[in-house]
Amino acid sequence: MTKIDAALDTEAFRKVMSNFATGVTVVTTNVDGKLHGFTANAVASVSLDPLLFLVCVDKKANAHGELGRAKHFGVSVLATHQQHVSNTFAKTALPEEGSLRGVSYRIGSTGVPLLDESIACLECEVHELLEGGDHTIVIGRAVAGCVDSDAPPLIFFRGRYRQIVD
Repeated sequence: MTKIDAALDTEAFRKVMSNFATGVTVVTTNVDGKLHGFTANAVASVSLDPLLFLVCVDKKANAHGELGRAKHFGVSVLATHQQHVSNTFAKTALPEEGSLRGVSYRIGSTGVPLLDESIACLECEVHELLEGGDHTIVIGRAVAGCVDSDAPPLIFFRGRYRQIVD
C-alpha cells in the first residue's frame, strides 16, 4: 500500500479518490432530436427540498456542450450486468439522431432517453451550472424518476468495476 501524506498532485489525488466506491450512471440528453450520453460516477443527490441532483462534466467533453444546451437530462443507474454499457458511453462520441450508440432506451416524460435495463432513473430539469475547475457542476431539479429492477448496482472502485456481494 502506498502511503500519501504530503501535498497532493493530480496523480496522488486520483489515487486517493479511487478508494471512494461509486455507482455508475449514464447521463443522457436530447437536444433538438439529437441524443447523447456519457458515463458518469461524479453524481450525487444534493437536496430534498427542492429535489436537486448534480452531475459533474469535463469541460473538454462533447457532453459538456450538450448539457449546456439541454433543458433536461436523464440519469440511468446501471446494474452489474451493464458494464458493457458503461464502457460504450465512456468513449467519446457525437450526438446521434434517433439512436443512442445502439443501446436500447425509452423516452421519458421530459423527452430525455433513459436506458433500458437500468435499475433506476431520474429526469432532471437543468437548474444551475456552476464552475468546478476543469469540470462544470450541473445541478438539476428532479422532476421524474423510476425504479425498474432490484438487480445489484454496477460499482467502480480502485479503477475497476466491482460487484456487491451479500
